[in-house]
Amino acid sequence: MTHRIFTSESVTEGHPDKMCDQISDAVLDAVLEAETPENLPYARVACETMLTTGLCIVAGEIRTEAWVDIPAIARQTIVDIGYDNGDYGFDGNACGVMLTIGEQSTDFGKSVDRPVDSPKTATDDSQNSQKTGAGDQGLMFGYACSDTSEYMPMPIHLAHRLAQRLTLVRRRGTIPYLRPDGKTQVNVEYRNGRPFRVHTVLISTQHADRDDLNRAIKPDIAEHVIAPVLEEAAERDGLEIEGKCAPAVIVNPTGRFVKGGPAADTGLTGRKIIVDTYGGLARHGGGALSGKDPTKVDRSAAYMLRWAAKHVVAVGAAERCELQAAYVIGHEDPMSFWIDTFGTHRVDPERIEEAVRDVFPLTPGGIISSLRLADPDPAVRPVYRNTAAYGHFGRDDANFPWERVDESSEHYQALKSAIGLD
Repeated sequence: MTHRIFTSESVTEGHPDKMCDQISDAVLDAVLEAETPENLPYARVACETMLTTGLCIVAGEIRTEAWVDIPAIARQTIVDIGYDNGDYGFDGNACGVMLTIGEQSTDFGKSVDRPVDSPKTATDDSQNSQKTGAGDQGLMFGYACSDTSEYMPMPIHLAHRLAQRLTLVRRRGTIPYLRPDGKTQVNVEYRNGRPFRVHTVLISTQHADRDDLNRAIKPDIAEHVIAPVLEEAAERDGLEIEGKCAPAVIVNPTGRFVKGGPAADTGLTGRKIIVDTYGGLARHGGGALSGKDPTKVDRSAAYMLRWAAKHVVAVGAAERCELQAAYVIGHEDPMSFWIDTFGTHRVDPERIEEAVRDVFPLTPGGIISSLRLADPDPAVRPVYRNTAAYGHFGRDDANFPWERVDESSEHYQALKSAIGLD
């Protein structure tokens, strides 16, 4: 088939599930920031959040020597998102906050708590940084493609940008009647394996309780949200958006979206894992990312595999690359490794697989060190709350080490050489 349509969705930071992800990651950030450098390698966070009408429940397993004011963190995160007024259906200043936090099982901890030493470089054969065992079993995927300059699939890239733009115009007051909750969905037509045009754009956005919005909301969203995002995609990525190729636009298909956020829909951490990753165009191992410290390979291995896959496409070894690794709790090395280039490879996939395994560390300790996921320096360590809305991947607006690809870097050059593309 030469003509196909693929759809991906995103949600704004005010969506109840995404609010939970942000609270869970804000707790993780606070623990990592409050810990001393000596205790930081042994801090453990597995934090889950649930939101419903008037109530925030924070649960999970946390081990730390530091004191963290979790109710204050939860309230501030909710207020920062924009739910600071009872008229919106939820108010972080007034909602109840319930805690049910336990400590991580020592049965798990004893096989994971090993020190992480210096980062392994692309040419370092030592295993000194490879001592930490995986915090859980599971399988993770990393993916990259040449659809966009961020090496992300076009449908999820556009869905995220629309969701970000929807939040931006709300915060700026450009469309003053918008409220924090919202969803975007984008259909992209592919021709001969390449994105050709945007077929349909769907946006659902919470708004003020006003009867005069029925006629105003669609043209406002089209002008201030959809047009700027699609014009940039047309200019940068060559998508067709005019004439017969102009997309269909659907805004608030039910006609009314006043009640939103936790007042309308219970939120849970980890319920938007396809939004978090590749929009469904790549496979997913099933584990959520937010609320977990970097010893949990659901998070850290997904970041490393994304970094490696992005390098494979960047050096020109393939147009699309998907990597899978599977782990055993407490063990260092992955129990399996898989690569799929979907027939787009320019060199033997076995050579690519061997090169990736040689250049990129795949043990938990090596991943944490190389990407500095638990660095004592907060200026270096990622701010995990920033990952919890608008995607963990394909972002140039946040300090995500797994998104950096530099042609002069050691890993780039080492992979290129190992594959034989010098």
